[in-house]
Amino acid sequence: MLFSVKPRLHWPFAQVLELSQYVEATGWDGIWIADHLINNNESGEGLVGECWTITAALAALVPRVRLGTIVVGNTLRHPAIHAKMASQIDVISGGRFILGIGAGWQENEHQAYGIPFYTLGERSGRLEEAAAVISSLFKQERTTFEGRYYQLVNAPLQPRPVQQPLPLLIGGVGERRTLRAVARYANEWNAQVPPDVFAQKSRVLDRHCADVGRDPSEIHRSVQTLVAFSDNPAQLERAGARGAVLAGTPQQLCEAIERYADAGADEIVIPDFNLATLEEKKATYDRLMDEVVPHFR
Repeated sequence: MLFSVKPRLHWPFAQVLELSQYVEATGWDGIWIADHLINNNESGEGLVGECWTITAALAALVPRVRLGTIVVGNTLRHPAIHAKMASQIDVISGGRFILGIGAGWQENEHQAYGIPFYTLGERSGRLEEAAAVISSLFKQERTTFEGRYYQLVNAPLQPRPVQQPLPLLIGGVGERRTLRAVARYANEWNAQVPPDVFAQKSRVLDRHCADVGRDPSEIHRSVQTLVAFSDNPAQLERAGARGAVLAGTPQQLCEAIERYADAGADEIVIPDFNLATLEEKKATYDRLMDEVVPHFR
Protein backbone atom coordinates (compact mmCIF):
# COMPACT_ATOMS: atom_id res chain seq x y z
CA MET A 1 0.00 0.00 0.00
CA LEU A 2 1.31 3.45 -0.96
CA PHE A 3 0.58 6.53 1.15
CA SER A 4 0.56 9.97 -0.43
CA VAL A 5 -0.48 13.52 0.41
CA LYS A 6 -2.40 16.21 -1.42
CA PRO A 7 -1.29 19.69 -0.27
CA ARG A 8 -3.90 22.40 -0.34
CA LEU A 9 -3.01 25.12 -2.86
CA HIS A 10 -4.75 27.83 -0.84
CA TRP A 11 -1.35 28.50 0.76
CA PRO A 12 1.64 30.46 -0.57
CA PHE A 13 3.96 28.34 -2.67
CA ALA A 14 6.72 28.53 -0.05
CA GLN A 15 4.50 26.62 2.39
CA VAL A 16 3.42 24.09 -0.25
CA LEU A 17 7.09 23.49 -1.02
CA GLU A 18 8.05 23.21 2.65
CA LEU A 19 5.31 20.65 3.31
CA SER A 20 6.19 18.70 0.16
CA GLN A 21 9.86 18.53 1.07
CA TYR A 22 8.92 17.53 4.61
CA VAL A 23 6.71 14.59 3.61
CA GLU A 24 9.32 13.42 1.09
CA ALA A 25 11.96 13.42 3.81
CA THR A 26 9.71 11.57 6.28
CA GLY A 27 8.91 8.59 4.07
CA TRP A 28 5.72 9.34 2.16
CA ASP A 29 5.35 7.86 -1.31
CA GLY A 30 3.71 10.58 -3.38
CA ILE A 31 2.47 14.15 -3.71
CA TRP A 32 -0.68 14.94 -5.69
CA ILE A 33 -1.76 18.38 -6.88
CA ALA A 34 -5.29 19.58 -7.70
CA ASP A 35 -6.19 21.76 -10.69
CA HIS A 36 -8.52 24.70 -10.12
CA LEU A 37 -8.44 28.30 -11.28
CA ILE A 38 -10.47 29.93 -8.49
CA ASN A 39 -12.11 29.00 -5.20
CA ASN A 40 -15.38 27.12 -5.28
CA ASN A 41 -17.33 29.75 -3.38
CA GLU A 42 -19.81 32.45 -4.31
CA SER A 43 -17.19 35.14 -4.93
CA GLY A 44 -14.41 32.89 -6.20
CA GLU A 45 -11.96 34.95 -4.16
CA GLY A 46 -8.95 33.65 -2.30
CA LEU A 47 -5.55 32.27 -3.17
CA VAL A 48 -5.53 29.23 -5.46
CA GLY A 49 -2.12 28.09 -6.67
CA GLU A 50 -1.78 27.04 -10.32
CA CYS A 51 -1.49 23.29 -10.77
CA TRP A 52 0.97 22.89 -13.63
CA THR A 53 3.56 25.46 -12.62
CA ILE A 54 3.55 24.23 -9.02
CA THR A 55 3.91 20.61 -10.12
CA ALA A 56 6.82 21.50 -12.40
CA ALA A 57 8.54 23.32 -9.53
CA LEU A 58 8.04 20.35 -7.19
CA ALA A 59 9.42 18.04 -9.88
CA ALA A 60 12.68 20.02 -9.77
CA LEU A 61 12.83 20.63 -6.02
CA VAL A 62 11.42 17.49 -4.37
CA PRO A 63 13.24 14.18 -5.05
CA ARG A 64 12.21 10.52 -4.96
CA VAL A 65 8.40 10.63 -4.57
CA ARG A 66 5.78 10.06 -7.23
CA LEU A 67 4.28 13.34 -8.43
CA GLY A 68 0.88 13.60 -10.04
CA THR A 69 -2.24 15.63 -10.69
CA ILE A 70 -5.56 14.69 -9.04
CA VAL A 71 -6.97 15.75 -11.32
CA VAL A 72 -6.53 18.27 -14.11
CA GLY A 73 -9.81 19.52 -15.53
CA ASN A 74 -10.08 18.28 -19.11
CA THR A 75 -12.31 21.19 -20.10
CA LEU A 76 -9.70 23.76 -19.05
CA ARG A 77 -7.15 22.87 -21.76
CA HIS A 78 -6.84 20.82 -24.93
CA PRO A 79 -5.77 17.23 -24.09
CA ALA A 80 -2.73 17.51 -26.35
CA ILE A 81 -1.56 20.44 -24.23
CA HIS A 82 -2.03 18.33 -21.10
CA ALA A 83 0.08 15.60 -22.70
CA LYS A 84 2.79 18.07 -23.74
CA MET A 85 3.09 19.55 -20.25
CA ALA A 86 3.01 16.12 -18.62
CA SER A 87 5.82 14.85 -20.81
CA GLN A 88 8.00 17.84 -19.94
CA ILE A 89 7.37 17.44 -16.22
CA ASP A 90 8.21 13.74 -16.49
CA VAL A 91 11.57 14.77 -17.94
CA ILE A 92 12.13 17.36 -15.20
CA SER A 93 11.30 14.80 -12.48
CA GLY A 94 13.43 12.05 -13.98
CA GLY A 95 10.43 9.81 -14.66
CA ARG A 96 8.23 10.25 -11.57
CA PHE A 97 5.13 11.97 -12.97
CA ILE A 98 1.56 10.64 -13.36
CA LEU A 99 -0.96 12.62 -15.39
CA GLY A 100 -4.32 12.49 -13.65
CA ILE A 101 -7.29 13.86 -15.59
CA GLY A 102 -11.00 14.26 -14.93
CA ALA A 103 -14.09 15.49 -16.72
CA GLY A 104 -14.27 18.80 -14.80
CA TRP A 105 -16.96 19.79 -12.33
CA GLN A 106 -16.37 23.31 -10.90
CA GLU A 107 -18.73 25.50 -12.87
CA ASN A 108 -17.77 28.89 -11.43
CA GLU A 109 -14.19 28.76 -12.76
CA HIS A 110 -15.55 28.15 -16.25
CA GLN A 111 -17.98 31.05 -15.93
CA ALA A 112 -15.31 33.41 -14.59
CA TYR A 113 -12.88 32.81 -17.44
CA GLY A 114 -15.35 32.29 -20.28
CA ILE A 115 -14.58 28.59 -20.69
CA PRO A 116 -17.48 26.45 -21.95
CA PHE A 117 -18.75 24.14 -19.21
CA TYR A 118 -20.87 21.86 -21.40
CA THR A 119 -23.41 19.33 -20.16
CA LEU A 120 -22.42 16.37 -17.99
CA GLY A 121 -22.78 14.07 -20.99
CA GLU A 122 -20.57 16.30 -23.14
CA ARG A 123 -17.92 16.53 -20.43
CA SER A 124 -17.93 12.74 -20.12
CA GLY A 125 -17.64 12.34 -23.87
CA ARG A 126 -14.78 14.81 -24.02
CA LEU A 127 -12.99 12.95 -21.23
CA GLU A 128 -13.23 9.66 -23.14
CA GLU A 129 -11.79 11.24 -26.27
CA ALA A 130 -9.12 13.08 -24.28
CA ALA A 131 -7.98 9.81 -22.72
CA ALA A 132 -7.65 8.27 -26.17
CA VAL A 133 -5.68 11.28 -27.44
CA ILE A 134 -3.33 11.39 -24.47
CA SER A 135 -2.76 7.64 -24.45
CA SER A 136 -1.83 7.70 -28.11
CA LEU A 137 0.51 10.68 -27.73
CA PHE A 138 2.30 8.94 -24.84
CA LYS A 139 2.70 5.67 -26.76
CA GLN A 140 3.06 6.61 -30.43
CA GLU A 141 5.63 8.73 -32.25
CA ARG A 142 2.83 10.46 -34.18
CA THR A 143 -0.90 10.68 -33.53
CA THR A 144 -3.74 11.29 -35.96
CA PHE A 145 -7.14 11.39 -34.30
CA GLU A 146 -10.54 12.25 -35.72
CA GLY A 147 -13.09 12.51 -32.94
CA ARG A 148 -16.29 14.35 -32.27
CA TYR A 149 -14.56 16.85 -30.00
CA TYR A 150 -10.83 16.63 -30.81
CA GLN A 151 -8.85 16.31 -34.01
CA LEU A 152 -5.09 15.78 -34.36
CA VAL A 153 -3.13 15.45 -37.60
CA ASN A 154 0.21 13.60 -37.49
CA ALA A 155 0.93 15.21 -34.10
CA PRO A 156 4.29 14.51 -32.41
CA LEU A 157 5.09 14.68 -28.70
CA GLN A 158 8.54 16.04 -27.97
CA PRO A 159 10.31 15.77 -25.66
CA ARG A 160 9.30 12.17 -25.12
CA PRO A 161 8.52 11.28 -21.49
CA VAL A 162 11.09 9.31 -19.53
CA GLN A 163 8.52 6.67 -18.65
CA GLN A 164 7.35 4.52 -21.54
CA PRO A 165 4.50 5.06 -21.43
CA LEU A 166 3.94 7.87 -18.95
CA PRO A 167 1.11 6.69 -16.63
CA LEU A 168 -2.35 8.11 -17.23
CA LEU A 169 -4.75 8.31 -14.27
CA ILE A 170 -8.46 8.96 -14.70
CA GLY A 171 -10.44 10.22 -11.73
CA GLY A 172 -14.15 9.67 -11.27
CA VAL A 173 -16.81 7.06 -10.57
CA GLY A 174 -19.25 7.30 -13.48
CA GLU A 175 -20.02 3.68 -14.23
CA ARG A 176 -21.03 3.86 -17.87
CA ARG A 177 -18.41 6.17 -19.39
CA THR A 178 -15.70 7.18 -16.92
CA LEU A 179 -14.89 3.68 -15.67
CA ARG A 180 -15.10 2.39 -19.23
CA ALA A 181 -12.46 4.96 -20.22
CA VAL A 182 -10.30 3.82 -17.30
CA ALA A 183 -10.48 0.23 -18.53
CA ARG A 184 -9.60 1.23 -22.09
CA TYR A 185 -6.90 3.83 -21.59
CA ALA A 186 -5.72 4.40 -18.01
CA ASN A 187 -2.88 2.99 -15.94
CA GLU A 188 -4.38 4.30 -12.71
CA TRP A 189 -7.81 5.14 -11.30
CA ASN A 190 -8.71 7.46 -8.43
CA ALA A 191 -11.94 7.97 -6.50
CA GLN A 192 -13.03 9.87 -3.41
CA VAL A 193 -15.66 7.60 -1.84
CA PRO A 194 -16.15 5.43 1.29
CA PRO A 195 -14.78 1.85 1.28
CA ASP A 196 -18.09 0.15 0.40
CA VAL A 197 -18.64 2.45 -2.57
CA PHE A 198 -15.02 2.01 -3.64
CA ALA A 199 -15.52 -1.76 -3.63
CA GLN A 200 -18.69 -1.50 -5.73
CA LYS A 201 -17.09 0.87 -8.28
CA SER A 202 -14.01 -1.33 -8.42
CA ARG A 203 -16.18 -4.30 -9.38
CA VAL A 204 -17.72 -2.23 -12.18
CA LEU A 205 -14.22 -1.36 -13.39
CA ASP A 206 -13.32 -5.06 -13.37
CA ARG A 207 -16.33 -5.79 -15.60
CA HIS A 208 -15.28 -3.08 -18.06
CA CYS A 209 -11.79 -4.59 -18.12
CA ALA A 210 -13.29 -7.97 -18.96
CA ASP A 211 -15.30 -6.40 -21.78
CA VAL A 212 -12.19 -4.91 -23.39
CA GLY A 213 -9.99 -7.94 -22.70
CA ARG A 214 -7.76 -6.27 -20.14
CA ASP A 215 -6.29 -7.70 -16.94
CA PRO A 216 -7.84 -5.55 -14.15
CA SER A 217 -4.75 -6.02 -11.99
CA GLU A 218 -2.87 -3.77 -14.44
CA ILE A 219 -4.75 -0.72 -13.11
CA HIS A 220 -3.33 0.92 -9.98
CA ARG A 221 -6.25 2.05 -7.78
CA SER A 222 -6.12 4.93 -5.34
CA VAL A 223 -8.59 6.67 -3.06
CA GLN A 224 -8.65 10.17 -1.59
CA THR A 225 -9.81 10.48 1.99
CA LEU A 226 -9.38 13.04 4.72
CA VAL A 227 -7.99 11.91 8.08
CA ALA A 228 -9.07 13.13 11.50
CA PHE A 229 -7.91 11.75 14.84
CA SER A 230 -10.63 11.34 17.43
CA ASP A 231 -8.59 13.16 20.08
CA ASN A 232 -8.54 16.28 17.91
CA PRO A 233 -12.13 17.63 17.81
CA ALA A 234 -11.17 20.51 15.52
CA GLN A 235 -9.93 18.09 12.86
CA LEU A 236 -13.14 16.10 13.12
CA GLU A 237 -15.30 19.19 12.80
CA ARG A 238 -13.38 20.58 9.81
CA ALA A 239 -13.52 17.22 8.04
CA GLY A 240 -17.18 16.59 8.73
CA ALA A 241 -18.69 18.00 5.56
CA ARG A 242 -16.03 16.88 3.08
CA GLY A 243 -16.91 13.48 1.68
CA ALA A 244 -14.76 10.44 2.44
CA VAL A 245 -13.16 10.72 5.89
CA LEU A 246 -11.07 8.33 7.98
CA ALA A 247 -11.81 9.32 11.56
CA GLY A 248 -11.06 7.80 14.93
CA THR A 249 -8.18 6.29 16.84
CA PRO A 250 -5.09 4.96 15.05
CA GLN A 251 -6.54 1.45 15.36
CA GLN A 252 -9.82 2.56 13.80
CA LEU A 253 -7.93 4.26 10.97
CA CYS A 254 -6.04 1.02 10.34
CA GLU A 255 -9.30 -0.91 10.21
CA ALA A 256 -10.79 1.54 7.71
CA ILE A 257 -7.70 1.38 5.50
CA GLU A 258 -7.91 -2.41 5.64
CA ARG A 259 -11.43 -2.11 4.21
CA TYR A 260 -10.08 0.00 1.35
CA ALA A 261 -7.31 -2.56 0.77
CA ASP A 262 -9.87 -5.38 0.71
CA ALA A 263 -11.82 -3.34 -1.85
CA GLY A 264 -8.77 -3.20 -4.12
CA ALA A 265 -7.07 0.07 -3.18
CA ASP A 266 -3.33 0.25 -3.81
CA GLU A 267 -2.80 3.80 -2.54
CA ILE A 268 -4.29 6.15 0.04
CA VAL A 269 -4.11 9.85 -0.83
CA ILE A 270 -4.66 12.19 2.11
CA PRO A 271 -5.66 15.82 1.41
CA ASP A 272 -4.90 18.37 4.11
CA PHE A 273 -8.03 20.51 3.78
CA ASN A 274 -9.04 19.93 7.41
CA LEU A 275 -5.59 20.67 8.83
CA ALA A 276 -5.47 24.32 9.75
CA THR A 277 -1.76 25.18 9.99
CA LEU A 278 1.52 24.00 8.53
CA GLU A 279 2.49 22.71 11.96
CA GLU A 280 -0.75 20.73 12.27
CA LYS A 281 -0.23 19.23 8.82
CA LYS A 282 3.29 18.07 9.72
CA ALA A 283 2.22 16.71 13.10
CA THR A 284 -0.72 14.80 11.63
CA TYR A 285 1.36 13.30 8.85
CA ASP A 286 4.04 12.33 11.37
CA ARG A 287 1.48 10.61 13.56
CA LEU A 288 0.10 8.71 10.60
CA MET A 289 3.59 7.67 9.58
CA ASP A 290 4.38 6.50 13.11
CA GLU A 291 1.10 4.87 14.17
CA VAL A 292 -0.79 3.84 11.02
CA VAL A 293 1.38 3.45 7.93
CA PRO A 294 3.76 0.78 9.40
CA HIS A 295 0.82 -1.65 9.59
CA PHE A 296 0.67 -1.66 5.77
CA ARG A 297 4.36 -1.89 4.90
